[in-house]
Amino acid sequence: MSQSTPFLSALLLAGLAMASPALAQDYVARIGHLESTQQSRHIHLEKVAELVSERTDGDVEFQIFPQGQLGNQRQMNEGVQLGTLEATVAPAAFLGGFNPLVSILDIPYLIPEDPDKAAALRDGPFGQALLDSFSDKGMVAIDLWPNGKKQFTSNEPLDTLGDFAGQKFRVMDSSILIEQFNALGASAIALPFGELYTSLQTGVVDGEENPLDTIKAMKFYEVQKNLVVSDHGAMEDVILFNPMFWDSLPENYQTIIKDAFAEVIPELTAHKAAAVEGALETIKEAGTNVRVADETERAEFRDVMFGPASAAYVAKTGDAGQTLLDIYTEAYGKL
Repeated sequence: MSQSTPFLSALLLAGLAMASPALAQDYVARIGHLESTQQSRHIHLEKVAELVSERTDGDVEFQIFPQGQLGNQRQMNEGVQLGTLEATVAPAAFLGGFNPLVSILDIPYLIPEDPDKAAALRDGPFGQALLDSFSDKGMVAIDLWPNGKKQFTSNEPLDTLGDFAGQKFRVMDSSILIEQFNALGASAIALPFGELYTSLQTGVVDGEENPLDTIKAMKFYEVQKNLVVSDHGAMEDVILFNPMFWDSLPENYQTIIKDAFAEVIPELTAHKAAAVEGALETIKEAGTNVRVADETERAEFRDVMFGPASAAYVAKTGDAGQTLLDIYTEAYGKL
C-alpha cells in the first residue's frame, strides 16, 4: 500500500494538470428571468450568450435560466444585489421597489412609437441617466430592452376617450398607473395578477391593461368584449449585473457584452412584433371587438394622461425623479 501512495499522488497531479485547460472559462454568469423558452426575451438572451462566447473565445459563458427557475423576480433582484446571482433581465415594472426612479417607465406614452426615436431615447442621456440610477442600489444596469406595449380591454365600450369615464380598471399597485386612469375619469383598482381573470369574469373590474401576448396567454380575451390597440404603456426590461462580477470582467469584455445586448435589439423587436401580431389574430378570431387607435387619438390619450402620471411620479420620487423627468423632457424634445 505504501508503494501505491506516490503513484496515486502522481496520478492525481496529472489529472489536475489535464483538467486545467478546462478552466479556461474564466467568467461564468448565471442569468435568470421569468419568461418561457419560446418567448422573445429568452430566445435573444441565448443569442447574446452565443455572441459573447464567440467574441471572448469562450472566456465568458452565460448560462440562461428561464421561467423563474432561480426564484421569482424579487428573489432574483436580491440575488444580484447579494452576489448569489450574476445577472437578471427584469421587467421595469418589477423593479420599482428596488429603485423608485425606474417607475418613470410607467408614465403612459413615455417611449416614442417610432423605433428609431425610441432607440435614440434609450441610447441617449435619458437612457443613461436611468441606467445610472441603479448604481447605488447594488446593481449595474447595462441596457434597456424593449418588450412590447400595453393595450386597454374592457367589457364596456372603448370607442372614445369619453367611454373610459366611470369604468373600473385593474392596475398594478402603482400611483402612476392609478393617476393614468383617474385622468381618463376611470377608477383604478390594484389587484394581484392571479386574480385578474376571475375579477374580469365576475365584474369586480370592467377592464385591464396588458400587452397583447399576455392577454392571449392568460385568455383575458375570453372575459373581455372590447380591446383598443393604444400602445400606451411601454414594457421595458432592464439588464442587471452584480457589481462584483461586472467589475471582475476586463474592460474589453464589458464592451463586448454591452454591444451584444444592443446588437440583438432589432431582431428582438421584430420577434416580439410577430408574437403580438399572432396574439391579435387569436383575439379577433375569438370574437373580441378590436379597434386600433389612430395617431390623433393616441396624441389625445397622451395629452390627457401624461401630465397627471408625471406628477404622481415626481410626488413619489422627489427631486431625483424631477431631475430624471427633466432629462427625459429635454431628450424627447430633440427627437
